[in-house]
Amino acid sequence: MSAETVARTRARALHTARATRTAIAPFTDENPELGLREGYEIQRELIALLLADGDRVVGYKAGLTSKPMQAMLGVTTPDYGPVLASTVHPDGARIDLGDFIAPRVEAEIVFRLATPLRGPGVTVEQARAAVGEVIAGLEIVDSRIAGWRILLADTVADLASNGAVVLADAVPAKPDDDYRLLGMAFSRNDELVATGAGAAALGDPLAVVAWLANTLGEHGVVLEAGQLIMTGALHAAVPLAPGDSFVAEFDRLGTVRLDVAAGEGKP
Repeated sequence: MSAETVARTRARALHTARATRTAIAPFTDENPELGLREGYEIQRELIALLLADGDRVVGYKAGLTSKPMQAMLGVTTPDYGPVLASTVHPDGARIDLGDFIAPRVEAEIVFRLATPLRGPGVTVEQARAAVGEVIAGLEIVDSRIAGWRILLADTVADLASNGAVVLADAVPAKPDDDYRLLGMAFSRNDELVATGAGAAALGDPLAVVAWLANTLGEHGVVLEAGQLIMTGALHAAVPLAPGDSFVAEFDRLGTVRLDVAAGEGKP
């Protein structure tokens, strides 16, 4: 089979896994040499299938933005995937575990762009100028790869392991805000389980925005006004269990909450 046919076949496997909530074996089991390029080829084919289903891309997420996560997968750069409209929930959302396979949750800083960014060549200061709003966010990461046995190509193909996002009310961005120093306390069932600061995301969350603009720009993709930019976890992801409540309290951004229900999910 041609490389294009292989990518489409693997994308269809992921598409089915998402629809049925049934994990599949890592692609790197079959081909340990599978790399970043092949992972993004599969991702593009999967996005096409999801858009054909009626979904929309409303932004982008960056993953592997912290040094510990990069070290765990043996990489030195973040990865990215789309944020789909169907996965965005408001503050206080009640999440059904049956809608996921192996979900974990993490707190992160989310930006909404006021003006487009077209890379390559975007600087951190240009990224700052393009940001219109800042949002406290909770990302549910999920893996359609069995047991989270992922190498880089697996998670890239799987939309950077994106599952869902819960967003608080947006706060207007201020030109002098230093998002590196923006602190966060993360609690499960009223018990503090993690803390973090903006600098955990590539040293500066705005650097994540610039990186995304430049990386996507190499493929002719523009970050558009109004799009969400998820800048990466500020702490290690935490598993979800039935009845859990999670709250992230952000300096200057306020709080964002999600509750976990147990259920069968959608058929």
